[in-house]
Amino acid sequence: MVTASNAHTPPADSPPDHEVAVIGAGPGGIAAGVKLKRAGIADFVIIERSDEVGGSWHENHYPGLEVDIPSLAYQYSFARNADWSRLFAPGPEVKRYHMEVARRFGLYPHLRFGTAVTSEEWDEDRHRWNLHLEGGGVITARFVVSAVGAFISPRTDPGIPGLADYRGKIQRPSDWDEDYDHAGKRVAVIGTGASSVQITPAIAGQVDSLTVFQRTPVWCVPKPNPRIPAAVKLALRTPGLQAAAHGAVLVGVDLALRTMSNAPMAVVRPTLRAVDATAIAGYRGLLRLMVHDPATRAALTPDYGPIAKRPTANTGYLLSFNRDNVKLVTTGIETFTAHGLRTADGVEREFDMVVLATGYHVFSDPETYTPGMVIGRDGVDLGKFYTEHGLQAYESVALPGLPNRWTLVGPYSWSGSSWHAFVEMTADHAVRAISETRRRGATFVAVRQHAHDAYHRMIYRNSEAMRFYLAELNAHVPTYYRNSQGDSTYIRPTGFFRARRGARRFPFADYHFDILRPRPQPSRANGDRPRRRAKTESPA
Repeated sequence: MVTASNAHTPPADSPPDHEVAVIGAGPGGIAAGVKLKRAGIADFVIIERSDEVGGSWHENHYPGLEVDIPSLAYQYSFARNADWSRLFAPGPEVKRYHMEVARRFGLYPHLRFGTAVTSEEWDEDRHRWNLHLEGGGVITARFVVSAVGAFISPRTDPGIPGLADYRGKIQRPSDWDEDYDHAGKRVAVIGTGASSVQITPAIAGQVDSLTVFQRTPVWCVPKPNPRIPAAVKLALRTPGLQAAAHGAVLVGVDLALRTMSNAPMAVVRPTLRAVDATAIAGYRGLLRLMVHDPATRAALTPDYGPIAKRPTANTGYLLSFNRDNVKLVTTGIETFTAHGLRTADGVEREFDMVVLATGYHVFSDPETYTPGMVIGRDGVDLGKFYTEHGLQAYESVALPGLPNRWTLVGPYSWSGSSWHAFVEMTADHAVRAISETRRRGATFVAVRQHAHDAYHRMIYRNSEAMRFYLAELNAHVPTYYRNSQGDSTYIRPTGFFRARRGARRFPFADYHFDILRPRPQPSRANGDRPRRRAKTESPA
């Protein structure tokens, strides 16, 4: 990591390189770029570590990749697409969609590919951010919008000893080697999350044998994925039709979230227990229909509620275990060996290829924010702050100690909508704050401490039911919906529509604005050159 001590310090009087820097060119970065252009803010850069837009949809290109919600919900409100090929679009099509949106709205001239930001450092004297880059160099910007997304980086270390000793092929969903031919090979898949659920049925009929190593059974329901007929595509071009359909779904999800967050706990506890028990019983019935072997059915049956972990949908996943060449193993893995894997019972199995479907570092975990990654005002270190005080942010986007900076996927941000819907609204918040700062001729904007604290108290109070569900009722199941601090900072308990109102109508009084003022002129007698200083009030 580049630190202030060894990085190039810009001259005191130099303007920032850009008015706004957006970090990340996935769905959030694209939304932010479009919103900035629409607000008349032209001086911005979108910094992307990869070589193309799309985020996870560019990095992931494994077999079977497709969206897990209907395609009509997985798009921007300002770029609705009536030409999706299937109800659940395949990965390459989703990637092309993001590229087309970026091209249509003129974002490519603003993009800087192959550039990774290793740390962000607030410059109080100049009211700007210094973004230190991998390999050296600094980009400066008056404002920063962090659009790194929900899944920050893949877990490259599965936590299993001996990985370096394995001589076969390692495949990762985020870095799939398409040149490797797995046909006729002995293959293992470690993990049963969303990527495993898609990869398993996609390759089961191509390989000699497939062994799925399961720590926790996953909820997986059938997902019919028909082609969308031409007549339906034509109908989807009707103005307002897609928006109305998506809105109707959001109303239902919103109602469920608000009901759970506002209901008395005396009602919530028995209700959630009954819902989980009923769902598990129903899932056992589904497994009886889809999986032939009783022992495999029993191993695939979750003992936790359907929303305690990310639920999945794939018709082929459960059916794969009826194949003679597919086996489910629930014994824990002890170590990699030179030719495969040895489980805790001493059994060693040989594999030509091992797929590490072991997940991501996500935005809701305090460990994702390492000390020194983001240093704000008065030395506020985001990593240390989250470790000591828990994840929190005003309207999920801003912290008092991080002026001129917003995060599009922050604590308590997912509101039951598609990713695109909620990164649009958080981008709206950031751009609205930036536009007001510019209108006032200010160079500094930070959420006030009292506004932040009041918001967090409300969010934490409304999350009581979710904490019960994840940290008490389903405490035994590992899930990124519950972080290492036992908190459910993934989900915003207020519902989508209240969150959207907050993004578009937050009171400007909740923010403190200021301007950069010259420092007092030192005496010329001592030969010192005049300097500038930033005189700002406390954001509280």
